[in-house]
Amino acid sequence: MIKTLEWTDGGVRFIDQTKLPTEETYVTCKSYEEVADAIRTMIVRGAPVIGVAAAMGVALGARDSKAANPADFDAEFNHICGVLAATRPTAVNLFWAIRRMKEKYKSVGSQPMPEIKQQLVDEAQRMLVEDIAANLAMGKHGAALLPASGGVLTHCNAGALATCGYGTALGVIRAAVDSGKQLHVFADETRPFLQGSRLTAWELMKDGIPTTVISDNMAGAIMSQGRIGAVIVGADRIAANGDVANKIGTYTVAILAKEHGIPFYVAAPFCTVDLQTADGSGIPIEQRSSGEVTHMAGKQMTPDGVQVENPAFDVTPHKYVTAIITERGVAREPYTKSLQDLAGR
Repeated sequence: MIKTLEWTDGGVRFIDQTKLPTEETYVTCKSYEEVADAIRTMIVRGAPVIGVAAAMGVALGARDSKAANPADFDAEFNHICGVLAATRPTAVNLFWAIRRMKEKYKSVGSQPMPEIKQQLVDEAQRMLVEDIAANLAMGKHGAALLPASGGVLTHCNAGALATCGYGTALGVIRAAVDSGKQLHVFADETRPFLQGSRLTAWELMKDGIPTTVISDNMAGAIMSQGRIGAVIVGADRIAANGDVANKIGTYTVAILAKEHGIPFYVAAPFCTVDLQTADGSGIPIEQRSSGEVTHMAGKQMTPDGVQVENPAFDVTPHKYVTAIITERGVAREPYTKSLQDLAGR
């Protein structure tokens, strides 16, 4: 299993996703500021693993604090959490993880500082283990939904690299293949950061799962040829009504799937579900640097001075979503009820 990140004595170690697929290199972040920078620059990316990375950043900041007692540490702790929370606004897992670390700190805040530090480190490492377990459970729930054979299309990267291991959407595909299904994955390249062509294809090739990379504007044509039996993607935030924020271009794929009568599945851990946000209009959409659009591999691809839009995500309305697969089970319409039911499990 790919180790997307791990806690070490020297800091938090990440596989550098900006260098894949041609270079398999690792970065060790020795401070919470470096972890925040790794999240911001997409050395580590993918909603579930961003959350765990932030938790490890909090733990790293706590471990290295010079505060003699909790009273001296309070303001520093809140500052650490604030720096990490400011990295990427759309992925709700980031805020869920930081909130969980705050709750842990509150529960152990009366203990001596060495014990507080260890408890925070333990909590972050526990979240890593829980994420992998959730992905494995998701795979079991979702595998039965995929066809016995044929093509499955995915957009962006919702695999081991987007999680602590195994993956969400790719975890479902992996589980389906392990169960004996004969699947061929079509991976949208996912402009402008190319998570599909660089990362999804790299993962699946390592697993020996047949994979074809297509440019984003080929999806409709491939569907019209009857070569896609299902679409499965991940998510960065799911509203209470089932609206789904995922990598830009997902909305287009969902509409195409609906037009061609193809089921459109979303796989995400339940911590991606934001029951406090009623619908997709309340989901903040991260705007990233224009340079990701204007340049590729350091080469300028657009004329000087042209205006650029670069939203990192879009929102797919729930009417296009066939089912939402979580580690707690599968939710279907009406999502306002089914997601609430899963929340109670």
